[in-house]
Amino acid sequence: MFKWIKATKMSFLTLLGLVLLTGCDKSQFIVLNPKGPVAHEELRLIILTAILCLIVVTPVLGIFIYIAIKYRDKEGNKAPYQPEWAHSKTLETIWWGIPIIVVAILGVFTAKTTLALTKPPVKDVKPVVVQVTSLDWKWLFTYPDKKIATVNYAEIPAGVPIQFVLTSDAPMNSFWVPELGGQEYTMPGMSMGLWLQADKTGEYFGTGANFTGKGFAHMQFRVKSVTQADYDKWAEGIKKSSPSLTNDGYKNLAKQSTVVKELSFSSYPKNLFENIVNKNGGIYYHHMNHMGDGKTTSGMDDMPGMDMGTKK
Repeated sequence: MFKWIKATKMSFLTLLGLVLLTGCDKSQFIVLNPKGPVAHEELRLIILTAILCLIVVTPVLGIFIYIAIKYRDKEGNKAPYQPEWAHSKTLETIWWGIPIIVVAILGVFTAKTTLALTKPPVKDVKPVVVQVTSLDWKWLFTYPDKKIATVNYAEIPAGVPIQFVLTSDAPMNSFWVPELGGQEYTMPGMSMGLWLQADKTGEYFGTGANFTGKGFAHMQFRVKSVTQADYDKWAEGIKKSSPSLTNDGYKNLAKQSTVVKELSFSSYPKNLFENIVNKNGGIYYHHMNHMGDGKTTSGMDDMPGMDMGTKK
């Protein structure tokens, strides 16, 4: 009987593994294809969580099968019948103790990883600041250092921490580049912080991960990682060949539309990002700096690390 149960468990787990791994390639499971330090750490947490879940689920399924067979209603079944049985300290300890241990392990590793990712591990490289504004239904990227802007695509240097500073001039959304790291919300009247880094050159899929109306499916963008030399060359090319983004141009851009694809601008109105935050109330103004090096982003006060903002 036990051999049959063991064989059934192995067959079930094998079938489950095949189902999960069917078609498992980089294009379909980009969350499991990390290309940056943040994504690598998050993948470790995903794997740890899956292992802990299997430690719990596998015995439960095995016990379920065992009990269903042992106590099934059939003629001549000699399994003990105990209608007055109500309590077992041993079982209570098991089914309360195991979840507590699992949650404790997850909590420790999650807290450790989160704290480790508040600042990038690279200390001798100046981070690049990219301001991100979610619109209906498009993404605006402004570069304070280069004084340029793009729509629905961002270009970044490989091997350099990128400090994304996020807000919204539309309903709340969520900025997500799965291969580079986790998502962060964009909210009207707030500026949130998220640092990511691409290990190598390449192109990565980005999207809005929060429902924002009928055009939600079109809120996709690409992040292109290039060498530092190509990044500087790209920025200079935009400054020379692209039009300027004016205040009126931004107002038209902010209107609800899914027609706009990728755009580039050689300049944008001064303090555009800060004005967008303040325009929507600015109650909670999330001040971000260059992740601890003391150099603040354009128009923002210094504040250590990634702490939450203060009321303005």
